[in-house]
Order: sequence, then C-alpha cells, then structure tokens
Amino acid sequence: MSTQRGYYTADEVREAEAELFTRVPDGVPMQRAAYGLATVVAGELRARTGGVAGRSVTLLVGSGDNGGDALWAGSMLRRRGVAVTAVLLNPARAHAKALAALGKAGGRLSTEVGRPDLVVDGIVGISGRGALRPDAAELVASLRVPIIAADLPSGVDPDTGAITGPAVRADVTVAFGAYKPVHVLAAPHCGRIELVPIGLRLPKPNLAALEPASIGASWPVPNATDDKYSQGVTGVCAGSAEYPGAAVLCTGAAVAATSGLVRYAGTGAADVLAHFPEVIATEHVSEVGRVQAWVFGPGAGTDTDAHERLVEILATDLPVVVDADGLTLLAAEPELVRGRTAPTVLTPHAGEFARLTGVEVGDDRVAAVRALAEDWQLTVLLKGRATLVATPGAPVLVNEAGASWAATAGAGDVLSGIIGALLAAGHAPAWSAAAAARAHSLAANLAAHEGHPEAAPISATPLLEHLRPAIRTLRALARPVI
Repeated sequence: MSTQRGYYTADEVREAEAELFTRVPDGVPMQRAAYGLATVVAGELRARTGGVAGRSVTLLVGSGDNGGDALWAGSMLRRRGVAVTAVLLNPARAHAKALAALGKAGGRLSTEVGRPDLVVDGIVGISGRGALRPDAAELVASLRVPIIAADLPSGVDPDTGAITGPAVRADVTVAFGAYKPVHVLAAPHCGRIELVPIGLRLPKPNLAALEPASIGASWPVPNATDDKYSQGVTGVCAGSAEYPGAAVLCTGAAVAATSGLVRYAGTGAADVLAHFPEVIATEHVSEVGRVQAWVFGPGAGTDTDAHERLVEILATDLPVVVDADGLTLLAAEPELVRGRTAPTVLTPHAGEFARLTGVEVGDDRVAAVRALAEDWQLTVLLKGRATLVATPGAPVLVNEAGASWAATAGAGDVLSGIIGALLAAGHAPAWSAAAAARAHSLAANLAAHEGHPEAAPISATPLLEHLRPAIRTLRALARPVI
C-alpha cells in the first residue's frame, strides 16, 4: 500500500524530464502527455454531452511545451471527430510541429473562442509565473463553459499555489508525469486532478500527503491484549470560565479519537463531565495522574494561572500539543519550547503564525511552515484548507480538506484533541498531526452533507459528532478488496 502522494516542484519535474529525455526518443514525452490530455477531454465530452464525435473544443494556446501539449491533443481529438479550434496567444512562438499536426488533422485557427463544449487551457506551464496577461485574462473571463487545464491552471504559481491576479479556474486539471504543489495548495482552482504518467523517475518528495487508506490502517484500535492504559492516556488542559465549551470540544475529541483514557485538568471539569462522564477530571495539572501526552491551550486563557499550567506541562518529558491561547503565551515567551527535547506540536492559524514569528505567512506557505519548524526544532501544523505539517529534517505533509466546512469556531479545539490522542497512542508528531487533520476534515465534510444532497454550514459540535464515523471510513479504506 502506498502511504504517501508526493508533490514535486517545477525544478524537480524539469530535472526528472531531463533524465527522461536521455531514455526515450525526442517528442515521446509530449506525445504521452498529449494522449493523456486528449483521453481526459474525450471522457469529459462524453460525460457532459453524451458523445465525442461532433462536439467542439477550443484550445487556448500559449508558447512553449504546454501549448504544444494542447495542440497535439487537439490533433488527436480531431481524429475522433471533434471540431477543434485553436486560439494562439503568441502565434510566433507556438509549437511548430504540434501546430502543423493540428492543421493536418483538420483543426482550425481563430482569434475568437467561439461556442465550444469545452475549453483546454494550454496558456502556460510549470515555467509560468504570475497572473495571466491582459489578453489571456480577457479570453478566460469570457468563458462560460467547462475548462480542462493542461498540467496546471494558468496564472497560478506551480510551486506555491499563489494567485496574484487573473487566473484560470479549471473544472479538471490533467497533471503530466507528477503531481505539483499547485494541485494541492490551490485545489479549488484545479478542480478534479487526473494524473497522466509519462515515465518520470522521481525523487523522494519534499511535500507529500498521507494516503487516507494508510491513515486508516495505522489508526490506533485495541487488540486482544490492550487495556485502557495501553491504548494511550491523553491529558487535556483547556477551557476557562469565559470559554468552557473549548474544554468540552477538545476533551470530547480525545475521547472520540479512541484514547483508552482521557484525563482533564482545568476549571471546566463540571462541563466536561456533564458531556463525557467517562473522563477523569480535576482542577489541577498536578492532580491528573499518569498521562502519555498533553493538549494545552484551547480556551485556556492567557493569565498567570494559564501560564503556570503551561510551564508545568512543558516541564514534563511527554509529547505536548499547544494550541490557541497556548500559542499566544508562547509568542511572548518562545524559550518555553525552543529548547524542549520531547515531541512538541504547535497548531497555529495564519494570525497565530504571525504572532509566533513576527512575519506574515506570505505566498509560500510551505517554506514558511518549514522555516518555523526548523528554527524552533519542533512540529508545526499550519491550519488552512490545505493544512501543512512540518517537522525538522522531514518532508512537509499536506492535507487538502476538499472544502472549508471546518472553518468554524471551535473546530480547532477538536483538531488539537485528536492530535493529542494519536500522540498518546505512540504515533510520531508529524503523522499524528497530518492524520488528525485528515480525520478532522473528513468529519467536517460528513457533517456538512448529512441527510442533504447539498452541503450546508456546520458548527463544531456536529463536526465532533462525526469524528467516529470519519475514523470508521478511513479504516474501511484500509481493508483489502476481495
């Protein structure tokens, strides 16, 4: 079972392509890419219109290889009876052989998009940077039909997913040879991703996503010899008089994420026990008893008492997750964790990240989260639709949520509780954070769609309620197909 999906930068892909060119005849990689693109376009025509022959496709063609891929694909579609029109944005630099092939197959050139069934975006490839130029932006803005992007949506940065101006928003993106960071960091602009292998030999990725089936296979569940202590004991210090709900949500997540035992310390003991009587609750950290990992911060406050509780927890040799108010305390006193040798996970959103580092996240979120993890020598989970997890010396892990249903108050409290439970079960910090992010986003999506054909906004409570179904779904993916 593959455990990760790798995402490769433009430089990494170009290096792999250079090696490929030494093994295959000239033009073969482009033919492979074009054939894959034509196959996807034909499939979309069939799915959307009921047929292929007699349908029409317009190619938006830029200079360079991406335009060549689109033109070659157009020639292949012509042989299947598709009416193909190419709009050349830079005629002098269009790929000559591919343009000739399209003409020989009966394709035509135009300065207008016309009224096609589909449009293929072949404007720029992985060498492109920045927003669409005015002429291309005007053409794209005029489109009212589905768009299939060749390799990546033009106008979106291939390595960071940054969008700084007009850009293509594709319904489908056909990735050539490898997934690129844009495909996960700017997923809403990519639509569905279809990978076309072209024979690249790729290195170990520096950006990767855990495969859901591998998460399900490794999720902690009791075996025949387990008891409540051996399954992982999670300590939670969260909530306050002002935010008692944070204690309930965070503790409830640790319970639902299959901790064998959850111990709570804080002023919200009565509220926690009212919702989860199986939790052992007390007011003081020193009275909690043995735990195997701690979660600190959601709704905990930033006063002297909260500071003392954080110091006490960080003084242990146990794994610790620090979230929310705990991050505010660390921003003022980073030395509390910068020298810590036990596993430590910080879970900031963009605003908290800026407080911790003194700078905004910026367009390159992968570089930003990696830099903080290396500087502070700990694991950092940077929240977002594409959540990033960085650990020193390891690939950055990414979880694309598929939607933004978890962007709601209290959802972060749930996430930190899940991470704590996985750490208590003995999993590594990066895996715990990335696996928790996947289960968390799946629970949010299940909650948003429950009982309705159309999704609707949710709150943190139904997200928590759908955590166990999300875990069951992940575990079901790990079962072998007979």
